[in-house]
Amino acid sequence: MVRVIELGVDTFGDVTVDGEGRAVPHHQVIRDVVEEGVLAEQVGLDFFGVGEHHRDDFSVSAPDVVLTAVAARTERIRLGSSVTVLSSDDPIRVFQRFATLDAVSNGRAEVTLGRGSFTESFPLFGFDLADYETLFADKLDLFAALLREGPVTWAGTTRPPLEGVTVHPQTASGSLRTWIGVGGSPESVVRAASYGLPLMLAIIGGDPVRFKPFVELFEDALAEHGHAMLPVGVHAPGYVAATDEQARDEYYPHYAAMADRIGRQRGWPPMTRARFEAEAGPEGAMFVGSPETVTAKIVRAATALGLSRFDLKYSAGTLPHPLIVRCIELYGNEVAPAVRGALA
Repeated sequence: MVRVIELGVDTFGDVTVDGEGRAVPHHQVIRDVVEEGVLAEQVGLDFFGVGEHHRDDFSVSAPDVVLTAVAARTERIRLGSSVTVLSSDDPIRVFQRFATLDAVSNGRAEVTLGRGSFTESFPLFGFDLADYETLFADKLDLFAALLREGPVTWAGTTRPPLEGVTVHPQTASGSLRTWIGVGGSPESVVRAASYGLPLMLAIIGGDPVRFKPFVELFEDALAEHGHAMLPVGVHAPGYVAATDEQARDEYYPHYAAMADRIGRQRGWPPMTRARFEAEAGPEGAMFVGSPETVTAKIVRAATALGLSRFDLKYSAGTLPHPLIVRCIELYGNEVAPAVRGALA
């Protein structure tokens, strides 16, 4: 039997550098991201995603707006967020924005909901980090009700109740594809299953195969709630170049600079080349290398976890746009056909 897997790319719109090593301004990075999305369709990929951040080292704070620009220049590729921080947003507005994207793109929109690993949006929009868990649980419950696209009667603890409210616009198909993004919490896996929503695993460290118990938990929890098995996807960092050595040498300095910048804020130890090489190795979380190496790693993860989607998070700190373009070309033209063939 042929296993059908969707292969995509996503980006956080990291602020890149130009040929002189100077930071590219936000407005140009956003335009570059749009070009990257158009290219992803041209090389035959299935999905293009854009993440949300609210800090100066990332350019995209409104993924749905950027994706609408990509939608206007593409016809086939699916477009979505990776991730929408639902805890600090309004579920009704999130649904409206992505339903609008769905209309503009002729039914190609999807959204990944999560709590996010960055917290800048909480004080920015007036939310208390002490309510981190409560906000997500409450707002996800409302969003799940909105997905039925009918009159909604709902009550929670973080906003006034709704009584028979219908939210517009609705999607043409009556269904907005919605994933739950999960980092390392079994409770989040069970929560996704309880709402009957697909699971997107964000794997940023360690062997991807170690997430197999999460997939098994997801299947068991779905069964307990009366649902058949739903898609499982993986979002993981990676970069493709002609050879393993070239890929690692080009990617490492930009990745290390990003990791150290964030690490200083969070108390992480400095990134070392040895740690990077371990994560880029056969059992590491980074899909960095030649087309053959990246293909083998994706096939391994997809087979072990029964994946329906694999998204390569190609942006890495200041990694320049021309290198990103070549990475997307190699991923779409060489890696994707090889992965699909290997899984057939």
